[in-house]
Amino acid sequence: MTKQRFPFSWLLFVPFLLGTLALSGGCSKMDVRHYDGRMPQFDIVDYFSGQTRGWGIVQDRAGNLKRQFVVDIDGRLDKDGNLVLEEDFTWDDGELSRRVWTITRSDEGSLRGRAADVVGEASGDAAGNVLNWHYKLEVVVDGSTWVVSLDDWMFLQPDNIMLNRAEMSKFGIRVGDITIAFQKQSAPGGI
Repeated sequence: MTKQRFPFSWLLFVPFLLGTLALSGGCSKMDVRHYDGRMPQFDIVDYFSGQTRGWGIVQDRAGNLKRQFVVDIDGRLDKDGNLVLEEDFTWDDGELSRRVWTITRSDEGSLRGRAADVVGEASGDAAGNVLNWHYKLEVVVDGSTWVVSLDDWMFLQPDNIMLNRAEMSKFGIRVGDITIAFQKQSAPGGI
């Protein structure tokens, strides 16, 4: 039996790949504080109180469109002052799904959120017209449940439009992206 030999070029490729992964993780991080002072000012309670609709796409890491959806969101404050978001998704293949968020704002302005398919707690910070969320989400892929990390950025625009871009990763490697355009429909009286 002969030993399997790897070509010499493979040995050069491994350090290059590891270096590329290290640089991509360290150099591309955005900081929400860079958006301080940008307008219109984003307040999650103000924006999501009432009815909001979003149109979104899910892409794989190569940019291929995997799914499309429409999400209708009903937002309200509960008796403890937490923002409750009831999100009803209609997917392009006819699937219907629901996620209910409970979001709490701390004294320092940071946000915490929980939902049934979120592992642990989401955390976020806002500045200017931007909100950045970090959380782990359970998603079903080919019949099995994966836990993916989301780096979720929301950018409020004029006319009650919000653009949302979330990068999904697993084991630190980007596996896909979610893009959503939201439009605020109405707000209940007094909020």
